[in-house]
Amino acid sequence: MKLSIVIPVLNSEKTLGECLAAIRSQTLPRCDCEIVIADAGSADRTLEIARSAGVDRIVPNPLKTGEAGKTAGIKAATGDIIALVDSDNILPDSTWLERMLAPFADPDVLATEPISYTSRPHDPALTRYFALLGMNDPICLFTRNYDRTCAITGAWTGLAIPTEDKGDWLKLRLSADALPTIGANGFVFRRSLLDGANWDPYLFDIDILYERILRCGHATVAKVKTGIVHLYCARMADFTRKQRRRIRDFLFFAQAKRRTYPWNRQRKTGILLFCLATVTVLPLLVQAAIGFRRRPDRAWLYHVPACWITLWVYSMGAISKMLGRRQTPADRSQWQR
Repeated sequence: MKLSIVIPVLNSEKTLGECLAAIRSQTLPRCDCEIVIADAGSADRTLEIARSAGVDRIVPNPLKTGEAGKTAGIKAATGDIIALVDSDNILPDSTWLERMLAPFADPDVLATEPISYTSRPHDPALTRYFALLGMNDPICLFTRNYDRTCAITGAWTGLAIPTEDKGDWLKLRLSADALPTIGANGFVFRRSLLDGANWDPYLFDIDILYERILRCGHATVAKVKTGIVHLYCARMADFTRKQRRRIRDFLFFAQAKRRTYPWNRQRKTGILLFCLATVTVLPLLVQAAIGFRRRPDRAWLYHVPACWITLWVYSMGAISKMLGRRQTPADRSQWQR
């Protein structure tokens, strides 16, 4: 088995060193491993850090986005197993990769993903909040379309998915009607998952799984009982910027018909409940209280403002779409600088 770890980067000097150090500390018996960096034009110390860490390959990502970076990295990779790790991901312990690869002994398993987000006491409170919430977008809590353990619900997803407990991992049978947003922050998969999928020049993780399901009727994925650190945001300004990027990119790629996952199937009732809960605030306070009771942390104070920012940013995006404005992707020229 050869493993290729693909990391898209753009001005990632703040987190890349720690990310690569955690990868280098992994115990990987009987596994050949390479690290491929896809750079979108970093102007800071990102490439210097990558070279100092001894990465195997650095390739350009002229299309800038993380999805294009995944495609560029995979094209240069030589492994039959691909691990997509973001530059702001930190593997929590030295056996993480070993545990993530173990389910591939089952020939049915196409991909693996950690079941939760991990945070550390010294991580920013906002990073800890999203780890506790189990998602980077609070609207997913209401649509039930999430895929990491949520301290509010006590579950890793709100969808009904046939599941078999294998001890250290859960074996899932995914279908078109039960497909959570699996595919980011530590997604490991067989290269064969890409066969017949539309992944060039942009690889959207959830889309390749959906396309596999359309071709074969189902997809078998393992949720490994481990976590991964995602240094998603340190400040609310960062979160606002990333939500704007998320909605602008989504509207652009949807308008360009480059997405295949049926986002229009999102539970409209859940979206309505999110709007009502955010406007009235009280349901959000109840959720935060439930989360605090299960996992005490002052980070829960971010629940209300995170929902309000999401409602505002997404509403502006929806209005832009209704007005028929031409959609453009978010500007990345000053990303993280």
